[in-house]
Amino acid sequence: MDLAFLTPLLDRPGPWASVYLDTSRATEDAAPRRALLDRAAVHRLAGLGVDDRTCAAVRDRLAAEPAGGSPPGRALFAADGEVVVDTALATSPPDVAVDWAPLPHTAPLLDLLDDALPRCLVVAVDRTGAELERREFGGAARLGTVEGKQWQGRGHRAPPADRYEWHYRHRVEDAWDRTAAIIADHLGRVWPGSGADLLVLTGDVRERRAVHELLPPQLRPHTVEVDGGGRADGIAREVFDQRIATAWNGHRAHHLDTVLDAFRTGIGRPGEHGTDAAGTETAPGAAAQGVPAVVAAARQNQLAALLLQPGGHDPERPVWTGPRPEHIGVQRNDLRAMGVAEPHQAPAADALLRCATAVGAEALLVPEAVPGPPGGLGAVLRWVA
Repeated sequence: MDLAFLTPLLDRPGPWASVYLDTSRATEDAAPRRALLDRAAVHRLAGLGVDDRTCAAVRDRLAAEPAGGSPPGRALFAADGEVVVDTALATSPPDVAVDWAPLPHTAPLLDLLDDALPRCLVVAVDRTGAELERREFGGAARLGTVEGKQWQGRGHRAPPADRYEWHYRHRVEDAWDRTAAIIADHLGRVWPGSGADLLVLTGDVRERRAVHELLPPQLRPHTVEVDGGGRADGIAREVFDQRIATAWNGHRAHHLDTVLDAFRTGIGRPGEHGTDAAGTETAPGAAAQGVPAVVAAARQNQLAALLLQPGGHDPERPVWTGPRPEHIGVQRNDLRAMGVAEPHQAPAADALLRCATAVGAEALLVPEAVPGPPGGLGAVLRWVA
């Protein structure tokens, strides 16, 4: 999971109010039930000692929830009288859960944001340009178009069949290639702010393949090609969404396998080599497992991918933290040595997710059925000390 949406949480001191709420409206009593949950959330925060201003900010934000089109759930993180992050959840949390702690309780997001149909930036490509659309939770929003480079012959006549034919076709193909470059450049610029998990290229096969090959290297691992979503394909939205879901599941499984291979190699026997999440060759030592090792790597800004697995005891183990993400240690004295006068304890998962967010690392939830890091906590590293 890309953690960039949590970046606003880095610049605020705690304590933090964290709220996970079911906002689904699938039943007849959804409206009154939502009102009860909203009141329960604020009441429970007050019971934990949350200040009046922060309680009021959460109450006002929940009251502003639109009457229709709600996602299955929401997660809110508030401090000092302001809701700093309010994100939609792909899965409904059970009832309502709140927390009041020195750090935001972000660990549940890995499970609640993990869904079969992710936030997608869908790009329908043809020879004239592309149409962009954002899809999430069954809804869609148009994001505009990209106009390509056109080359017109004289009028609308057919391509000449004489010795100028090659020149004509070359000019047309050159225009197509330049269109692909324009689209790829545009996607490279809009992707960081799109909030999407997956870039879906659809439409004309030749043109979308050309766009795919011209994408910035950092964007290609997030990109898939899916048939049936072109401007004139006429495929039902439900069918196309299912194709996206299938592509996403395959993409996600492959990416997890790649990261786990890099993790196992990084903690493996000397002489073994693998490939990390960015495609870089890894060797033993380029991974860490267990709280002390992962915390030490996080303190040195080494995290590339953080691995968390349900059922393990390590993610819930308390660690010591301070005002900045790199203020993290297993012992209180670790923080004192960094000049932190008043260290606080937090679950390892929350503290490490803050570290991962700060350095642009990703976080992955390893299913219980998949062999993962012992204790439920591991990391692939950017570099080896």
